[in-house]
Amino acid sequence: MSADSAPPDGPVVADLHAHTTVSDGTLTLEEVPAAAHEADVDWVAVTDHDRIHPGLDAPVVERDGVRIVRGIELRVDAGFERLDLLGYGVEHTDALAAEIDRLQRDRRERGAAILDAVEERLGVDLDVEPRAGLGRPHIARAIDESDAPYDYARAFDELIGNDGPCYVAREVTPLDEGLDLLADACALVGLAHPFRYERVDEALAVARESPAIDVVERFYPYGRAVDDARIDRVAAESDLLRTGGTDAHERTLGEAGLTRSAFEPVRERLPEPVSVKEFAAEDAPAAAPDEQR
Repeated sequence: MSADSAPPDGPVVADLHAHTTVSDGTLTLEEVPAAAHEADVDWVAVTDHDRIHPGLDAPVVERDGVRIVRGIELRVDAGFERLDLLGYGVEHTDALAAEIDRLQRDRRERGAAILDAVEERLGVDLDVEPRAGLGRPHIARAIDESDAPYDYARAFDELIGNDGPCYVAREVTPLDEGLDLLADACALVGLAHPFRYERVDEALAVARESPAIDVVERFYPYGRAVDDARIDRVAAESDLLRTGGTDAHERTLGEAGLTRSAFEPVRERLPEPVSVKEFAAEDAPAAAPDEQR
């Protein structure tokens, strides 16, 4: 077993799992090229939770020498567990736009309910506005920065985690619907971080058996030993491509991902980049899915 987060044949050139401030990341879209240059990464997939970044105007754009893939990380209910699907090279479809709108409405309502519960329990004002893209990491950071005696980790462990007194469940997309939506909109659809699930075998069975899934996330910074060979076997048996990424919520890219040779078969399935001089405003209205946890 190993905890490899990149193939052994060279440096990471493609980090295909990163989050920005439109979900629960800390990088703005404008800062992605500089972060990529600092990590010597040529390609970055922006895969915000249940949202497509409104500042990306094409499935793949090139900015300051960095190719940025318009993606999404969509949480789905597989019945046995909730899984995360990754979509790469997203094109507009009305159906995906409608589902994103529904999920973001739920996020605002759920976020408001969690904020109310935390503020009442702790007697503090967190000064967080319920909004599209709001997730529990935002609330945990606000608790950490408040006068309450909780840091980020304790906020999750004791307040807003799945078993916490201030937890509120959120709606997610059914698995079959999510697969159909992404298959219609994306150049590639994949299963994210298989070893983060409690029922790994069932999660891998979804990747193995679904005709909508093209890739499985193989290179990922779990921070512990995992049986990477299982992913390799599933990929080989089911003719799936292997992908990878940092799952960056902070400002560092390139901790995991694909080397040039490992990225090549994925690159062949992605649209050609469109050069742009500047990104659209991050808070621009998302008329299309050119729009956590």
